[in-house]
Amino acid sequence: MSQASADGRKHGGGHAHPPHEHGEHDHGDCERDAIARAEAVSAAAGLRFTEQRRKVLAALAESHVPASAYDVIDRLAREGPRPAPVSVYRALDFLVEHGFAHRIESRNAYVACSRGGRAEAHDDAHADGKATVFLLCETCGAAAEASSAALAKALGALAKAAAFTPRAPVIEIRGLCARCRDAA
Repeated sequence: MSQASADGRKHGGGHAHPPHEHGEHDHGDCERDAIARAEAVSAAAGLRFTEQRRKVLAALAESHVPASAYDVIDRLAREGPRPAPVSVYRALDFLVEHGFAHRIESRNAYVACSRGGRAEAHDDAHADGKATVFLLCETCGAAAEASSAALAKALGALAKAAAFTPRAPVIEIRGLCARCRDAA
């Protein structure tokens, strides 16, 4: 049975064809930074950063292209036994809850947080008071994370005027990254 990957492409049985991503970037640094932040925040907050959670975060951090839970399972299966979907979903829930990863709603996929995790609940975006913005390239599939205190303030004013209490101020913007725009 085939599954839809995060970008909508079909794959099954380990025959996934991930979206193109620019190759000159060293994802090893991203992975090491994400794991180190998660370990430090977890230790300070008394969170259990288990081996399964570490593996799932590492699988997310190996690419800036958002990954579905089944993409993560495929990545983990390359290095060892194929994990049960429920264990991956639980790990993803933990990572999102504690700010170590983000869920890209429009793609039903996840990406490692590039701004660092924190001990507080994820509902307040990041503790720095900035709105999270994801810039999603429609060609290569990469997701860049950005933040803006000014945008958070403007969103807060809009929500207040509408008597609305935002839970997670996250914006997704689709377009072309600089590399794909220049290549077009």
